[in-house]
Amino acid sequence: MKEINRRHFVKSTIGAGIGLALAQPHSRVLGANDDIRVAVIGLNGRGGSHIGGFQNIPGVRVTALCDIDDYVTRRRVSDLQKDNDYQVTTYTDYRKLLEDKSIDAVAIATPNHWHSLMTVWACQAGKDVYVEKPCSHNVFEGRQCVAASRKYDRIVQHGTQSRASGSKAKEIAAAQSGKYGKLLVSKGYCCKPRWSIGFKPYEEVPGNVDFNLWLGPAPEQPFHRNLVHYNWHWFWDFGNGDMGNQGVHEMDIARWAIKGATLPKSVVAMGGRYVDGPNYADQGQTPNMQLAVFDYGETKLVFETRGLVGKMNDFPRIVGNEFYLEAGVIRGGKFYENNQGSGEDLGDVEYHLDQGNIFENFIHAVRSRNRRQQHADILEGHYSSALCHLGNISYRLGWDYPFNHQTTALGESEVITDSLRMVLDNSRALGLDPLKSTYQLGPKLQLNPQTEKFIGNTPADLLLSRFYREPFVVPANV
Repeated sequence: MKEINRRHFVKSTIGAGIGLALAQPHSRVLGANDDIRVAVIGLNGRGGSHIGGFQNIPGVRVTALCDIDDYVTRRRVSDLQKDNDYQVTTYTDYRKLLEDKSIDAVAIATPNHWHSLMTVWACQAGKDVYVEKPCSHNVFEGRQCVAASRKYDRIVQHGTQSRASGSKAKEIAAAQSGKYGKLLVSKGYCCKPRWSIGFKPYEEVPGNVDFNLWLGPAPEQPFHRNLVHYNWHWFWDFGNGDMGNQGVHEMDIARWAIKGATLPKSVVAMGGRYVDGPNYADQGQTPNMQLAVFDYGETKLVFETRGLVGKMNDFPRIVGNEFYLEAGVIRGGKFYENNQGSGEDLGDVEYHLDQGNIFENFIHAVRSRNRRQQHADILEGHYSSALCHLGNISYRLGWDYPFNHQTTALGESEVITDSLRMVLDNSRALGLDPLKSTYQLGPKLQLNPQTEKFIGNTPADLLLSRFYREPFVVPANV
């Protein structure tokens, strides 16, 4: 595939659009050569990358910032206005931002539990949306994002950047080409250091934080500093564990490799939350060791999450994907026949990848109004995010088993067996006594991919959505 250089992208992006009228009266009419005005919401972490990613695109201006933390907002505004000669508007309440008729698109980088509601509200207000991964906090929410995008004819891009990677697209094309036989297992790894977060005491909400707005759809609860600003990932009310954090990137790649894959026929998961010793616990809730298996018929998707790496043991950090085919394995851009040797280059593989990085591609689609040009349309984001939620549902419905319990509940393929052994060995390396310690094994849940509901399992169906705190409700009818 020919590389598309930045000059070509800028030329085509600025010239591609025709005049368009956005869906709601709050939005202005955008001409082909007008600047696109973007607002970034959630400024502490990925929000900084959003600001940099958009302000460096010709014809785009980051004109508004929104965050519940006054200190963070002031810091970002100061940095942004150093490099620009226009005024940046700031907001604490996202709903007020959506009333701004000059804003064309929003970039959402808040905690997970806000992603879908903000996406739906933005579509209803006539704004296009770039939403960080995962697009949803549960399966229901992701489907509502898709519905809102389609109903209001909005461009909604999902923040799974690997969809913009030529090297990843080449691996996927090679895995699907038939050259190496059928794809038997598509595997993803999310093994980053995720050790104990300890305990933070409940305290008064700091004056610079609007904690009510931070909670949004989640249940009301006391403030502590393991929530604001990062460790919310490890609490079920707000995050989805590391499988739904870093892992959704590799989950997306693993599903991408399975031709036509949407949701699986079944899911089963195991794992646990382990920390720096057998007698120590922390405030987190989500597993930092987890293995999930998804059944796509002749192909299994296996996902390995291990957070006890990078210290106190020899288990390395691994973030990546492997594709097990009849003739061997594709990993790291090479093919290994029978999973042996030094590997060979994949050679010439035909694949198509639309132009620009993930941010540039979004802007291109905003101008062209053609969602088929997107690297990561919200429908793809929904399916990959939903896989993370499905794995977590099986885990959360599980029971404890001793480490020495032999199980074939996850499947009997060599890849699954090796993954299970690795998760258990990594846990044991902390000094856990296998005769006294346990892991949590969930049930194998059957799923109807068309209805996106479980078959004959009401407790599992209840975890497909959540109870919402008024007025922060993801609507059943968008």
